[in-house]
Amino acid sequence: MGKADATRRASCAIALLAAIAPWAAMAEDDVCRAPVVIEGARPRDYQPIFQTCRDEAGETRLAIRRMSVEDDALLLTVDPKMLTTSLERANCWRCADTDDDAQQDTRYLKALRPPAGAGAQSGPLVNAGLVHGAGAGSFVTGDLCPSLRPLDRGFFDLLAKNGPGTPVALAVSGLWLARHRADFEWLKEKARAGALDITWVNHSYRHPYVPGRPDAGNYLLRPGTDMAAEILETEQLMIAQGVTPSVFFRFPGLVADASVLETARRHHLITLGADSWLVLGPPPRDGSIVLVHPNGNEPAGLRLFSRLLERGGLPLPLRPINEAP
Repeated sequence: MGKADATRRASCAIALLAAIAPWAAMAEDDVCRAPVVIEGARPRDYQPIFQTCRDEAGETRLAIRRMSVEDDALLLTVDPKMLTTSLERANCWRCADTDDDAQQDTRYLKALRPPAGAGAQSGPLVNAGLVHGAGAGSFVTGDLCPSLRPLDRGFFDLLAKNGPGTPVALAVSGLWLARHRADFEWLKEKARAGALDITWVNHSYRHPYVPGRPDAGNYLLRPGTDMAAEILETEQLMIAQGVTPSVFFRFPGLVADASVLETARRHHLITLGADSWLVLGPPPRDGSIVLVHPNGNEPAGLRLFSRLLERGGLPLPLRPINEAP
């Protein structure tokens, strides 16, 4: 009788587990499909990686960063076709190490290739990287360098008049973000409300600059600058403040050299220049990457932008920067 009771109990347990398993799997699927939401928790153990990952539905991504946020192991992943990024829960993906050679035929790796001749030049390079996009229209980018002045919110209100989800790429320095939390929250609300579609571009953390110093020893080329830290600290701050870093990096002053270019590429970041810095360069044309500074430091550029937009001098449509490479 005892053996029969034990058998019945075991059978019941097996039946219960069989009944629960589908519900547990559905719950896990729901967790994996839910977006990762982070507000205020700084990532720990933040590490560059390069892995190819696949989920249960067969979708593939490339993972470029691994981190822990509170109790979650997370990945920063890239869609190698669309060049969009997302934060994903590591336990929802099966990943394996990969390398650039294995991914060389993807759109992502093609966009990462250094500019022709960059490795042969020993001095500073100005505007190295992606400076012009494919196709019609234009790509609006704004740099948020460290500034004591408030964000020029009128520029973004003007952009938003072009219709819901107007795309803009914002190159954010870590020091600007650390000192302009209210402005940053305002930008995030514009994105949440659907007025703007913001791509968050890394613009280094400290954005070092000494007026009058030659380019060869200025910006990120200043002696003692830790290029890797400039990249990773900014990404961590972005994530802690609830946004997802993109695959793009813009050098302060658009100044680089072969060494810092290689560091950006090794971290799997596409360097972003501009062929129409409005206060310095030629007017935009189809495919132009337009550069302004809505951080309060360049009102003349914003006035030029406004006039171009009002008079039809800005090529339309305005397009997201991930369509440029």
